[in-house]
Amino acid sequence: MHPLIQKYKLDSIFLPFLAILVTCVFWYAIAGKSVVTEKVDDFGDKFKVTKRAGLSADLPTPVETWTASKPYIVEPFAKRGELDQGILRFTWMSLVLVAQGYFIALIIGTPVGFFLGLSKQFTKAFDPIIQVLRPVSPLAWLPLGMILFSGVKVLDADGRTTFGASDAAALFTIAICAMWPTVMNTAVGVRAVPVDYLNVAKVLKLSRWKTLWKVLVPATLPYMFTGFRLSLGIAWLVIVAVEMLTGRPGVGGFLWQQYNANSYAHIILCILTIGVIGYILDRLMSVVEGRFKTA
Repeated sequence: MHPLIQKYKLDSIFLPFLAILVTCVFWYAIAGKSVVTEKVDDFGDKFKVTKRAGLSADLPTPVETWTASKPYIVEPFAKRGELDQGILRFTWMSLVLVAQGYFIALIIGTPVGFFLGLSKQFTKAFDPIIQVLRPVSPLAWLPLGMILFSGVKVLDADGRTTFGASDAAALFTIAICAMWPTVMNTAVGVRAVPVDYLNVAKVLKLSRWKTLWKVLVPATLPYMFTGFRLSLGIAWLVIVAVEMLTGRPGVGGFLWQQYNANSYAHIILCILTIGVIGYILDRLMSVVEGRFKTA
C-alpha cells in the first residue's frame, strides 16, 4: 500500500471507495445496454430499432439508475402524490412505523427475557413455544395480524380512517418478529450475572425491586443492548415485507409499486436506500452498545 495512505491512515476511506468502484464496474459489465440498429421496411424506408443487450438486458446501468432516480434524490422530501414522493420522505414513513413496532418489541421482549433468565419453571414452560415461534417468517405473521386486528378502525373528525387493521397488523408483525433477539439476549445476560452479586444483594437485604434495578439490570445491560441492536436490524428488514403486502406508503411500498411498473432503476434505488439506512441504524446502535459495554 502507498506510504501516504499508511501515514495518514486513509485505508478506511480508500479501500471502501475502491470496493464501491469495483462493484460499479461489475454492475456496468453485467447490466443491459441500449443497442440501436437500422432496418428497412417493406417500402424501402429506413427505421431504427432500439433493443437492450447484455448479460442481464433489463438491468439498468449505474448511470441509467442515477438518471431515473435523480428526481427522488435531489428532492428527497417532495410529495407529488401518495405513492410518488421523495426517497427520504418514504424512508421517514418507514422509520416511524419501525420505531413504533420496535418500541413494542422492547417493551414486551425485555420482561420476557428477564423471566426466562430468572425462573427455571418459566423457561421450561415457555422456551419450547418461543423456539417454535422464533423462526416464523413475517410473511406468515402478517395474515394472522390482519385477522386479529380486523376490527380495529380509528377515525378522524372527517370520518377518514387514521389507524386501521393493516396498521395494527403491521405493528404486530414488526414487534413479534423483532422481539426474539431481545428476549434471548436478555435471558442469557440475566443467567450470566455472577452469583456473588446476588449474594451481596441478599447480605444488604435489598428488596426484589431494588435487586432488579441495582444489580440485575446494570449487569445485564451489555447483553440487552446486543439484543436491542439485533432486534432493530430485524425490525428494519420486516418493514419492507410489511409495506409490500399492506400497500402502505414507505420504502417497501415504493419498491413494490416500482416492481409492478417494471421500473428497475427505482427498485435499485430502494434497495440501496434500505441498505444504507440499515447500516446507519446498526452503526448508531453499535455506538450506544459500546458506551454501555465500556461503562
